[in-house]
Amino acid sequence: MAYEDYMKAQKMGLKAYKSATSKGQYPYLPVLDDILSHSEIECEVRLGVSNIPLYQVVGTSTAGRTQAFANNFMPLLDYGSEFSAKWSHLVDAQIEEGIHDAVKVYEYMNRYYVVEGNKRVSVLKYFDSPSILADVTRKVPKKTDDEEVLFYYEFMDFYDLTKINYLAFSKLGSYPKLIEAVGKKPGEKWSDDDLLDFSSFHTAFYNAYKEKGGRKLSNITCDDIMLYYLSLYPYSEAMNMTSVDIKKNLDKIWPEIVLLQDDDSVELLMDPNEETHAVKTVLNKIKTLKKRKVAFVYDKEPSTSDWVYGHELGRLHLEENLGEIIETKTYITNGVDDNAENILEAVCKDGNEIVFATTPKLIKACVKVAANHPDVKILNCSLNSSHATVRTYYTRMYEAKFLTGIIAGALCTNDKIGYVDDYPIFGEAANINAFALGAKMVNPRATVYLAWSTMKDFDVNGFFKERGISYISSQDSLTPENGQRRFGLYAEKNDEKKNIAVPIYHWGALYEELINSIFKGSWKDDESDKAINYWWGLSAGVIDIIYSNNLPVGVSKLVELMKKSISSGIYHPFSGPLTDQNGLLKCDEYSVLRPEEIMTMDWLNENVIGSIPNIDDLIDSAKEVVSLRGLDAATPDKGGASLL
Repeated sequence: MAYEDYMKAQKMGLKAYKSATSKGQYPYLPVLDDILSHSEIECEVRLGVSNIPLYQVVGTSTAGRTQAFANNFMPLLDYGSEFSAKWSHLVDAQIEEGIHDAVKVYEYMNRYYVVEGNKRVSVLKYFDSPSILADVTRKVPKKTDDEEVLFYYEFMDFYDLTKINYLAFSKLGSYPKLIEAVGKKPGEKWSDDDLLDFSSFHTAFYNAYKEKGGRKLSNITCDDIMLYYLSLYPYSEAMNMTSVDIKKNLDKIWPEIVLLQDDDSVELLMDPNEETHAVKTVLNKIKTLKKRKVAFVYDKEPSTSDWVYGHELGRLHLEENLGEIIETKTYITNGVDDNAENILEAVCKDGNEIVFATTPKLIKACVKVAANHPDVKILNCSLNSSHATVRTYYTRMYEAKFLTGIIAGALCTNDKIGYVDDYPIFGEAANINAFALGAKMVNPRATVYLAWSTMKDFDVNGFFKERGISYISSQDSLTPENGQRRFGLYAEKNDEKKNIAVPIYHWGALYEELINSIFKGSWKDDESDKAINYWWGLSAGVIDIIYSNNLPVGVSKLVELMKKSISSGIYHPFSGPLTDQNGLLKCDEYSVLRPEEIMTMDWLNENVIGSIPNIDDLIDSAKEVVSLRGLDAATPDKGGASLL
C-alpha cells in the first residue's frame, strides 16, 4: 500500500516538475534562505505550537532537501532510497493513527517554510489534509512602503487580535474590512466565542464556495469572495446560515463574483450608441396602451440635496420629452440601511422596468436586489464599479472643470485660486486636476488651493480668506432650500459674491439617451462578459458650462474654442506632459492619459496645493460614501477598466 502511495505521489511530483520547467519556472521548493538574502529582517518572534494551514506551507528553510521535492511538495526521488522508505513509513503512520508530531517551521510573509519535517508535510499534503501541527517562529521583515510588506503587517495586526491564520486575501485593506464586517472595532480582541462562531461560518462558506465550483476561479481567493459576500449579506445573519443557504445566495450573485477575478473587468462606453440619436423621433410617435414604468431612487429628498435635485430635474425632463411612452416615479430611501434594500425590492415589484439609483451609496443594495430581479434593468450613478447585474453611469465632468479652470486662471489677479470638493472618491481627482490644468494653460503661475468641505473641524471660507484667495470653484449647483451664492466659479471680495461660471449636469439628456438606447435594443448590443460603465461627456451633451456675459471677449472665445475641440476629440484636457506634486512624470508630452487612468486617478497635479484626505479625517456623514468609492480606502475593483 505504501509503495503504491509513494509511486502515485512521485507521479504527481514529476508532473509538477515538468509543468514548471516547460513554463520556465523553478521546479523545486522555494528556499527561505534565498528569499531572505534580498530582505532585511526586523526581528524573530516565537509563536509556539499550533495548527497551521497546510496550503500555506510552501517551501523549506534551507537548500538541504530542496531537490527531493517538486514545487508541490511531492517526492521526486526513486523508490528504494532511504528517503522513499521513510516517506512510506509516514504513510503507514498516517493511515494507522495519524501524524501527531509537530513540524518546525519559520513563518515569513504569511507563508511557512519547513525547518524540520519536510516528509511529514509532503505526506499530509498527499492526503489533502487541511492543516498540520507546527512549532512556529515568525521572521518579521522591516516595515517599508512595499505593498506586500504593508499587507503582511496588516495580517500581523489581525493575528494579534484573533490568532486566526487560515485566511488568504489578495488585497491590501482586506483584514480591516473583515474586522468591520463582523462588527468589531479596530484593535478589539476576539473572544473564544467570536472565534468559534467565525470558524463555523468560515467552514460553511468554504463548503458552499467549493460546491459552487469556486476553486476553478483565478486571481481571487475564497476569502476574497467571502468578504464580498459579507458586504451584501450581514455577518449577523450569515453566521447562522448553513452551507445550503449560503450556496443559494452565491447562486444569485455568482455573475458578480466571476467578474471579481478579472483584472480587466469594466468596459467603458464613452459616448452613446450612434444609432440612438435618431431614436427619439421614432419613440415619440409610438402609441402604447400601457406606458413603460421608470423608477428613480433617491437617498434624500430633492429639496435637501443639490445632487439629488439635479437628478430630479433630469426625471422631469424625461416626463416632458418622453411622457407619451413612459411614466416615472420617485422613491426615497432616507439612507442606505436595510430600508434601501426593502424599497428597491418594492420598486421592482411595482412593475418598474428600468431603475435609476442616483447615488453610489446604493450600489450594494442594487446588486443584492438585482440578483432577485434579473428582468429589471437597474443602473447606479457611480464610477468604476465592476458589477455584472448592475450597470453604472456617470459624466466626464472633468471636461467642464477644465473649461472653468481656464476662466479662473484668466481672471485671478494674484495667481491663487480656491477649489472646494466634498468627497475624495473616484473621479474627483480628475476634476481637480483638470481645473488646475485649465488654469495653468492661460496662467503658468496659477496655483490651486484645495479644500474639502467634509473635513472635520475645518473652516473652508476662513482657509481661503487667510490666503487672500478671491476666485473659488465650489459646488456645481444649489438646492431649492439653499440660496447662498457660493457655487460654481465665483469671486468673493469684501464679503460680496459674484458668480462667474458654472459647470452643469444635463442629467435629463443622459437619461433620455439611456432610455432611448434601451428601447432601441442597444442594451443587449452592449452586453459582454464585462461590467458596463456609461461615462459620457461634452460630446454626448450631458455636461456643459454656462458663464457670465461680462467675461472678457477673448476669454469667452477661448472657452468656446476649447469646448468644441474637446467635444470633437481634437484636444484632450489630460494631454501631456503631466507632473504630480512630487515631481513624478505621469504622462509624457507626446501622450494622452487613457480613460481608465483618468477614472482611477489618485494623484494631484503639480500646481495643486493640498492633499487627498484619509477617511478618518472626514465627518461621519462622508465616511459612508468614501468607504465605498474612496481613493485612500480602496483601489479600483480590479485594476480599472478597458475601453472599446
